[in-house]
Amino acid sequence: MRQLTFLGPNRFEWHDVPMPQIQHDTDAIVRPLAVARCDLDLYIATGVVPFPGPFAFGHEMVGEVVDAGPRANVTPGQRVVVPFQISCGSCLSCRRGFTASCESAPPYSAFGLGGGRVEYGGALSDAIRVPFADFMLVPLPHGLDPIRAASAADNIPDGWRAVAPQLEKYPGASVLVVGGLAQSVGLYAAGAAVALGAGRVLYLDDNAMNRERAKLMGADAEPLALHDGREPGEFFEIVVEAAGTADALAFAMRSCRPNAFLTSVAMHLGATTPVPLSQAYYKGLTLHTSRASARTWLPDVLHCIACGSLHPEHVTHSIVPFADAADAMTDNGPKIIFTPD
Repeated sequence: MRQLTFLGPNRFEWHDVPMPQIQHDTDAIVRPLAVARCDLDLYIATGVVPFPGPFAFGHEMVGEVVDAGPRANVTPGQRVVVPFQISCGSCLSCRRGFTASCESAPPYSAFGLGGGRVEYGGALSDAIRVPFADFMLVPLPHGLDPIRAASAADNIPDGWRAVAPQLEKYPGASVLVVGGLAQSVGLYAAGAAVALGAGRVLYLDDNAMNRERAKLMGADAEPLALHDGREPGEFFEIVVEAAGTADALAFAMRSCRPNAFLTSVAMHLGATTPVPLSQAYYKGLTLHTSRASARTWLPDVLHCIACGSLHPEHVTHSIVPFADAADAMTDNGPKIIFTPD
C-alpha cells in the first residue's frame, strides 16, 4: 500500500509498504476518509520544529473500519474518528482522563509523529492499524461529513480543552484568544467558546485570513499588533495563548482578570520562555500548559459539531487529494484536509 513518508524538511516521498495486519484481538484496521494537517505538521514539514525522518506522516483522521479483532468493539464499514495519541483506556492516567500520557504505550506514542518514537504508521496511507481500538475509536455521528470532523482527532479537542472545562465552571465568562503559531487550535478555541455560550470572545492575530475565520466562528477579531507594548484595555476570565512567543504569553497574562484561567496551547520553541510568575501569583491565576488529551474530549467535541453549534469548516482553507499532499504540506493556511484519490 502507499504511505506518505517524511524524509526531512520539505522532503516527502510516497513509499510502497506492507498492508497493516491485526496483531491483537483489540486491534482494528482503518482506511482514511479524511485526513487533516495538524498545526504541528506544518512546522515539521518546513523544519521549524526539527523531527528526524523518515517516518509515516499524518495524524488527524476520520476513517472507515475495514477489519477488526474479536474484542475491538467496532465492525467493518463503521465510520470512526481516530484520536492521534495511542491510549489504552485502562491505565491510571487514561482512567483519569490523561490519555496523552498513557502508561501502556511508550512515551509520546502517536500516529504520524515518528521523530525517533515508536512507529505506528501515518494517516496519509491507505490504512493504519489502531491498537486498543475498543477504547480509542470513537464513532462518527450519523450524517456528519468526515471532512468537517477530520481535525477532531487532535486540534479541535486541543482548542476545546482550553475553554470548555473553564466555561463549565464559570458559565458566560469572557474569553480572549491570542492567536499565532498554533493557528487552527486558537481558531477552534474561539469557536468552541462561542458555541459554549461564552460572553465576549475576542480573537487577536496579525494574520488577516485567520481573523476573518474567527469572525465566521462568531468571535470578535482584531490585529494583535494593535496591542503590542500596551497595557490591556480590557481583562478576561478565560485566556488562551496560541501564539507561541514569550511576548504573547506575557500579554496574555496581563490580560487576565484576577483568578482567571490561562491555557497555553502553543509549543514554545527554544531553551526557555520567560514567565512573569510574580504577576500570576498576585492575580491568583491558574496557568496550564500541556499536550491535549484528545481522546478524553472527543465525544463532547463531536456532539457539539454534530448539533450544529461548532463549525470547524470555517477554519478549513483547502481540500486537497492525497496525490497532492506532499506539495501542499507547506501551505501556510490554517487547515488543509486531504481526501483519498
